[in-house]
Amino acid sequence: MSKEANIATQKKMGDIINSYRFEDLHQVMTPGVKDHDPADDQGPGPDGFVQWFTQFHSAFPDFKIAVEHLVADEDNVASAYTITGTQQGPFNGIPPTGKKIKVRGMQISKFDSNAKIEERWGASHEIGILQQIGAIKPVPHLDMPPAISAPTSAGTI
Repeated sequence: MSKEANIATQKKMGDIINSYRFEDLHQVMTPGVKDHDPADDQGPGPDGFVQWFTQFHSAFPDFKIAVEHLVADEDNVASAYTITGTQQGPFNGIPPTGKKIKVRGMQISKFDSNAKIEERWGASHEIGILQQIGAIKPVPHLDMPPAISAPTSAGTI
């Protein structure tokens, strides 16, 4: 298929996710779709994606994914996106907090000749989610000196 058909499939996946019709993910993925970066509790194939999004939706029932940037070639579509939502259910064992999240992520989808996703690589900023819901302490800004530093006698690199 063409680059345009692959982009259309990627956009359809976004529409499916943002309308919480997760069973429809089977329409945009091959039966053997391979997720190279699955969540810890994500099963294989399209059913693994359905299960993961269903679970995420139960924790963040108002979540939305907004694509900020998209690039494509004949076989792949890559996107940078932002996830927003409010934690109203348990997430990774963390009880509901009512706190809002806003995190970035990136994904690369590889398509077969029928413009269906056959492979996926990517990650969302799960540490950012955990920080924003108060499950872990935020990391100091990178411009701050490290908590532990080598003595000046250690030399330079």
